[in-house]
Order: sequence, then C-alpha cells, then structure tokens
Amino acid sequence: MPMRHAYAVEVEWTGAGEEGTRTYRSYARDHVVRVEGLPEILGSADPTFRGDRARHNPEQLLLAALAQCHMLSYLHQAASRGIVVTAYRDAATGAMETSGTGGRFTEAVLHPVVTIADASQAADALDAHHQAGLDCFIASSVAFPVLHAPTIVVDGEVVASAEARGHDEDAA
Repeated sequence: MPMRHAYAVEVEWTGAGEEGTRTYRSYARDHVVRVEGLPEILGSADPTFRGDRARHNPEQLLLAALAQCHMLSYLHQAASRGIVVTAYRDAATGAMETSGTGGRFTEAVLHPVVTIADASQAADALDAHHQAGLDCFIASSVAFPVLHAPTIVVDGEVVASAEARGHDEDAA
C-alpha cells in the first residue's frame, strides 16, 4: 500500500502597494514563502516579468527543487552502494519557453560534480546518477525532461563524466 505524504506552504503577496493590481505596472510581484518553523523565502517574479532581481523566483525554486532531490537521491544511492562521497555540488540549468498564453519548462539539466574517495568506484558512482534520476520524486512529477551530466572527481582530478542524459535512457 502506498504511503501518502503531505506538505504545506504559505505564500503571501506583499507587493500590493497603494494601487494593487489597478494596472500591470502598478503592483510589485514580491511575496513571502513560509513553511512552519523554517526561515522565510523572499520571492518575486523573474525580472523579465517585472520581478525583483534580489528575490528568488518560482523558476529558480523549481530548478533548485530538482537539483536538491537528485542530490538527495544520489547520496542515498552512493551510501547503498558503498561509495564514499566527500563533496557534491551542482550547477543546474533550465530552459523555459513562453508564448502569448503562458509558458512551460522544456528541460532541466543537472551538472553534478561529485567527489568520491575511491577511484575504482568511478564507473559505479557515475551509474548511480541513473538510478537517482529514477528515484527523484520531483523529477518524476514534472512534465519535461530532467537530464543529468555528472562528473566524478577523486583527489581533485576528473576520473569520469557523462553527456547529459535522462532517467529514461539506458545508463552508459
């Protein structure tokens, strides 16, 4: 039987100013994202859509959620496989297309750089990204490809890397 997990966030618009939404330019896109017991996240729209560049936008937060989820799934895979990971960083990128009626993400590409302790595990460490992509709850929930182009490092040297591929492609 599947387990159900519930999550709650509060989003409050703080950009009404004096005129509210009287015109497209009369209001700020500023808002606050709250999760009980955690620091607030100051949000806005992307600057292209009249947002505040100094605040996080939903597109960045979606990409962050994908990168975080993949990392956490990967670390689980590494621990399960006996791979000692000593560092992990990702410079994720995403692409979005807009039209007159809205827009949508067309892909996200994760670029994790993972430092491991044992060079003999480099191939397995690379392969673990495939399963992490399958395990990531967030990637499994979006309607666009989430690709990963991992790099494996030992003692400051790149020992393995792979071209961007998705979880539905065979692990190379």
